[in-house]
Amino acid sequence: QVRLEESGGGLAQAGASLKLSCAASGRTFHNMVIGWFRQAPGKGREFVARLRWNDGNTNYGDSVKGRFTIARGNAEYTVSLQMNSLKPEDTAVYYCAAGPFVTSTAVRYDFWGQGTHVTVSA
Repeated sequence: QVRLEESGGGLAQAGASLKLSCAASGRTFHNMVIGWFRQAPGKGREFVARLRWNDGNTNYGDSVKGRFTIARGNAEYTVSLQMNSLKPEDTAVYYCAAGPFVTSTAVRYDFWGQGTHVTVSA
């Protein structure tokens, strides 16, 4: 069992940056893929980025490519999401997820955090 907790959400103006963090407890991230997803009001869950823990391989959704960076965090078994050049359309609840498969499909992830709100004003 993996427990995930997101932090770092909040309010930002368009063009600003925010950094989210996902911390794991209960087990390590070894042999797992950590994904970030987001869900805006009235919309489905959208893939943002993923990182394969063992080799650091990453992949990004088209809407965030070049602006967001997923990486291992400084603390043990944490993953960060650096979000630069934020846009109002980035406003959403951001979720951290973990699972064994290299996939962008939300239902393939076994463990989820509670989410953290990000609001970007124009």
